Amino acid sequence: MNETSMEMQRHAMDSWQVIKNRFGPILLSTLLIFSIAAIITYIMPRKYRGRLEMKIERQAEKVKVNDRDGSDPTMYTDTALKTEFETITKAETLYPVIEKFDLVRRWNQPDRRAALGKLMGNLDPQAMLKSDFVVIEYFDEDPKLASDIANAVAESYMTKRIEMVDRGKERALKVVETQIATLEQQAKTARIKMLQAQKDAGIIANVFSSGGQARTPGSTPQSTEASLENTREQELYKTNTNLLAWKAELDQLKSLKGDELIERFSALKIENQTITLLYPKLQEAKIQREGAINNGLGLKHPTIQRLDAEIAKNSELISIAAKQHLLGLQDKINGAEKNKKDLEEFNIREKNDIYKNQPAQTSYLAAQRDLEQIEAMQLQAREKYNNEEANLAIDKTAATIWQKAEPESSPSKPRVMLNLSLGGIIGLMFGLGLAFALEYMDTSVKSLDDVERFLGVPVLAVIPKDVGVLHRSSGFSPDAEAYRILRTNIEFNRRNANANCITVVSGGAGEGKSTTLTNLAFVCAQGGYNVLLIDGDLRRPRLHTLFDTSNQVGLTNYLTTDIQLEDVVLKTPVENLYFLPSGVLPADSAGILNSQRMSDLIADVKSRFDLVLIDSPPILGVSDASVLANEADMTIIVVQHRKLPRQMLMRVKQAVDNVGGTVLGVVLNNVDIRSDSQYSYYTSYYTYYSPTNQAGGDQGKRKRKKKDAAVSEPVPAGRKQGGDLF
Repeated sequence: MNETSMEMQRHAMDSWQVIKNRFGPILLSTLLIFSIAAIITYIMPRKYRGRLEMKIERQAEKVKVNDRDGSDPTMYTDTALKTEFETITKAETLYPVIEKFDLVRRWNQPDRRAALGKLMGNLDPQAMLKSDFVVIEYFDEDPKLASDIANAVAESYMTKRIEMVDRGKERALKVVETQIATLEQQAKTARIKMLQAQKDAGIIANVFSSGGQARTPGSTPQSTEASLENTREQELYKTNTNLLAWKAELDQLKSLKGDELIERFSALKIENQTITLLYPKLQEAKIQREGAINNGLGLKHPTIQRLDAEIAKNSELISIAAKQHLLGLQDKINGAEKNKKDLEEFNIREKNDIYKNQPAQTSYLAAQRDLEQIEAMQLQAREKYNNEEANLAIDKTAATIWQKAEPESSPSKPRVMLNLSLGGIIGLMFGLGLAFALEYMDTSVKSLDDVERFLGVPVLAVIPKDVGVLHRSSGFSPDAEAYRILRTNIEFNRRNANANCITVVSGGAGEGKSTTLTNLAFVCAQGGYNVLLIDGDLRRPRLHTLFDTSNQVGLTNYLTTDIQLEDVVLKTPVENLYFLPSGVLPADSAGILNSQRMSDLIADVKSRFDLVLIDSPPILGVSDASVLANEADMTIIVVQHRKLPRQMLMRVKQAVDNVGGTVLGVVLNNVDIRSDSQYSYYTSYYTYYSPTNQAGGDQGKRKRKKKDAAVSEPVPAGRKQGGDLF
């Protein structure tokens, strides 16, 4: 186990010890607060619950007046739902409910503000986690009124939300109307400006296309000069194309002659009527001639000669047509070149004129763009206005009710088990806090470490709680072992054998000083010591009651008269134990004790007895104990566990030191072994090692009783064992 675990275990044990020590206050606090919770629960009025479930609809609630008014980014977040949820409990939502049920009169409230407070006090809306569902709960002594108010709150919320949305849209529509009117005026001004710029630039607007459809916004109407320039450019392009084609055709045809030219004309499919009519005839004659030769006709045959003449004639006519075509083609080329030159010169002149008119055209185009933009904005605004106007006429819903509130048959408040459980838990927590607070504020002696740390003297013995007078008990008492430990510690802690006069003091009354001294004398006498017990408490003597004797004759009589010591010392029923009562209580007890005769008495009894034990009053109350502490050889301080503050105990020791006394040690008395488990080992073996648990039973007890005087404790040299002293 590491150091951290051990430290935690120690803290846990300390906490448990505090709980056991303060169990009474803890239990009392728990019962008290539990009882208060039970009483409050009993007297609380029984209230019924009206419960409604609805889903809040997320919808756009604003008209988009301009492009900057985009959709609300929080509309679909938890923030929007939280905002709508909080409006359920606002006054503007709840006032209509108060008026609907006349709650001011019904609840006998002075005004509706007071009724609002009562309504809000009984209203409990709840938002579902990660959901748009909202639960509205209302509690009232009347089950029907509870359900009616819950339903009315939901209806009021939905009505109020729709009203706010509609009012917002109506205001936005008025803004849109103003925008439309402004845009119309701007469009009118822009149109006048554009027409003037068009006139200055000499532009003809192309309002409709060839298809009869309106000009598309953004298209640019062309000026007369621009239209003519386009026409000239197209004509020039066409002329260049034809010129190139004609030149190429002429170059090809010039290089051909005879039949080759005829064949080429036919392949080129030139549009010439003569060639078109003659070429098929030529081909047909050639085919007939070839057929006739194949049939065996000779070159001199009339048919062959006729066909040759026809072929020659058609070839000549085709050649003449081809030459004419070449001449016409050359004329076309010459005309095209002249037309090209004229077009180029004309274009140069026209371009110079267009450049001069460029500023006017630019002004026109700018005016046209402005007009188009204004018209587009105007169209968009009208569409928006028409859409939102239609939306206002459509039925809207702010929330959907999924479960309406209905009257319940049994009350929901107070929650008896919850209140009692909370009362018990709070009472227990309060009791624990009170216990630890009391423990923290408690400065009394709690442990052996406290004694040794603050007083600087050892703890001679730990005496359990509720220990009685030992000589009155019959048989073996386990508690006697604590006093035997005290006897042994005294023997080994005193300075020498002659230091045999011991006084016992305490800080206050009732700390068990007299009982401790009596039981110590008893166990010492059992151990073979001749013990004299002197009752030096001349304020409130008590030792004589423990021995059932009278204190009419005793110490004060001996100190104030010439009576002999043998006449005031009594032999007790306990062997080896003698008792000197207090005697008649004097007026000046401190003066009697602080006398030479008292000093002589102590010196005399020290020589006659093995131990002289003197009881004294509380040292902080009177001066008698200080006198006895000075006369005695040693002083034992009796400290009652968890009674006096540590500062008072330090004053007790200081009082003994101031008169020259010697503090032998401390007896920690009245320790509750059951609650303070840290002391349990002091007494855990008393019963286990008692004579009844040893072998031999009664016989063993008798043997040990006979040997007790001889072996229990060593007797200092020069002291007697048993017998009469007087």
